[in-house]
Amino acid sequence: MRFRTESRRDQPEVNLIAFIDVLLVILIFLMVSTTFTRFSALQVTLPAAHAAARQALPRLVTVSVDASGKFAIDGRLVAARDPEALAAPLKEAAQSNPDCVVEIRADAMATHQSVVHVMEAARLAGLARLVFAAQSGNVSR
Repeated sequence: MRFRTESRRDQPEVNLIAFIDVLLVILIFLMVSTTFTRFSALQVTLPAAHAAARQALPRLVTVSVDASGKFAIDGRLVAARDPEALAAPLKEAAQSNPDCVVEIRADAMATHQSVVHVMEAARLAGLARLVFAAQSGNVSR
């Protein structure tokens, strides 16, 4: 009986699974540690901000409109119903200052037309800066 005496050499094999695992770890490391540069089409120089003295706020004239269409300028009831009649007390309250801001505080149930009257009166008085006062939507009554 003849036993194999000659040793058959096993071919060395490369463990591909471990090799792939190592390559994936290296790939993840490179992806995390890489910094990307951003190329932009336009070279923009942004302005610098300097903290200067606070400018004086312009005069604020508050015009209130209730649900029935009555007007009040700075808390004083005005008997005007049309824009022409409302323009004179509005200009007086603004002290003829064209930079004055008109704040419109209209009731939620006020008609759209009454708010338009206030806007038209501000235009007739030469006041171009208008703001609208509003409450946040989560106020319960």
